[in-house]
Amino acid sequence: MIVTLILIGLTVLVSLAAFNDARLKQQLVLWPPAVRRRHEYWRLLSYGLVHADGMHLFFNMFTLFFFGGQMEAYLSMRIGVLGLPLLYVGGLVASILPSYVKHQNDPNYYSLGASGAVAAVLFAAVLLRPGATIYLFFIPMPALVFGIAYIAYSWYMDRQSNDNINHSAHLWGAGFGLMFMALLEPSLVGRLLH
Repeated sequence: MIVTLILIGLTVLVSLAAFNDARLKQQLVLWPPAVRRRHEYWRLLSYGLVHADGMHLFFNMFTLFFFGGQMEAYLSMRIGVLGLPLLYVGGLVASILPSYVKHQNDPNYYSLGASGAVAAVLFAAVLLRPGATIYLFFIPMPALVFGIAYIAYSWYMDRQSNDNINHSAHLWGAGFGLMFMALLEPSLVGRLLH
C-alpha cells in the first residue's frame, strides 16, 4: 500500500499548493499549445497532480485509496513494485493524449486532475474482480455492473460536452486499465466473458 499512499500524498501536496498559487497551477495543467509550441512535455504528467477543487481531489484520491491498494498488491506479485506506477502513469498519459490531439491548437482548452489515471486503476480492479461489490452512493452493485454504468455515463456525458469535465479522459483511462490487465493476464478477459 506504500506506493498508493505515495501517489496520494504527492497528489494532495501538489494540489493543495496549487489551490493557493494560481501561477503554479497554470504551469502544471495540461495546456496543449504549451506542449506543442513550447515543448513543455511535463504537462502530460503534471496535469494529474492538480485538481479543480477539493471535491475533485477528494473523489479521485478516495477512489485511488480503495482500489490502488488492491492493485498494488496484485501487480507487485505479478511484475514487481513498479506495477502500480506503470498502470497509474500509463493511464495518466493514455487518458489525456486524445484530448491533447483534439485541442492541440486551442488556446482556451485546459485539463487537470488524476481522473484518467484513477479510472485506469479502477477498471484494472474491475477486470481483476468483476464480481466484487462496489458501493455507489451506498448502493451495492457488482463491479462489472458499475463498470458498464460508468462507461455508459462517461460516453453520454462526453457527447454532451457542456459540464467542463474531461469525460474523454475517464473513458480512455478506463480503456487503458482494461488493456493493461488484459495484456498482463489474458485469462481475465476469458473469465469475464464466461
